[in-house]
Amino acid sequence: MSSTPTPTVAEPSKTGTQPGHPRAGLFYGLAAYTIWGFVPLYFRAVAEVSPGVILCHRILWSVVFLVVVVSLRKEWRLVWPVFGQGRSMLLLGVGAVLIAGNWLLFIYAVSSHQVLQASLGYFITPLLSIVLGMVFLNERLRGWQWLAVSIAAAAIGNLIVQGHDVPWLSLELAGTFSLYGLVRKKVDIDSLHGLLVETSVLLPFALVFLAWPNASKTSTAALGILSLSGIVTAVPLLCFGAALRRLTLTTMGFLQYVGPTLQFLVALVIFREPLNKARFASFLLCWLAIAVYALDSVLARRPQILADEPD
Repeated sequence: MSSTPTPTVAEPSKTGTQPGHPRAGLFYGLAAYTIWGFVPLYFRAVAEVSPGVILCHRILWSVVFLVVVVSLRKEWRLVWPVFGQGRSMLLLGVGAVLIAGNWLLFIYAVSSHQVLQASLGYFITPLLSIVLGMVFLNERLRGWQWLAVSIAAAAIGNLIVQGHDVPWLSLELAGTFSLYGLVRKKVDIDSLHGLLVETSVLLPFALVFLAWPNASKTSTAALGILSLSGIVTAVPLLCFGAALRRLTLTTMGFLQYVGPTLQFLVALVIFREPLNKARFASFLLCWLAIAVYALDSVLARRPQILADEPD
């Protein structure tokens, strides 16, 4: 989930939407969000390694795997021109910093036994994206959206008042990923290709960091697991792209909550993280906010569906 794109705008494809394959789209969508939901198990397997080293390995192996994928799909003609576009590279550079920060925060959340906080952050993310759209893109909020955002704000306020602590990790995860989505909306590039450019920008810094003596003190078993981080990063993204071409944005909007829900269950059932009353109440408020947000999406889309139906 630490690299989950928020499906607010569909990516254009040469073939367009494929409405004849909704079942396959649902399979791809569930596969993507299920992988993102269980990804804390992967990072917990290398908990002995510092978050910074894990991040750098993730960048390195993501570049390697994405280069292989783009080569096999013969899509370099779509990637190379981006490196010569100053504005696109600037935005993707900013996006690279934001996604690296988001990955680092998520890895830290897993290693420090705070997956519940991470889950809460990704529940908040779509609602924060609505606010950012209003502030930076002059998007107007509908009444139900205002209500959803207000309920999410109440969830955070409840944690501050009842839990006597600001959920900084949740807010930082939501903030970095929402801002990342905002920046990526400004660049017309496929998610997979964009991630290749972003990780390529980060690669020199990752290699320098991994060259330090302390960073090289990693067990052989951990290195073997870390070498799979490129697959863990790119495969759900490929599934997400396939789902996005086959499903409506409304359906994708519902599916995006599978990831943080599974993270919540992993934290609670497998990692046995404590869930006090204040935190549970905030989760209930978040789920209520999501229900309101989902209802708004359905109501907003219904007139369009009726208009598209033949007489």
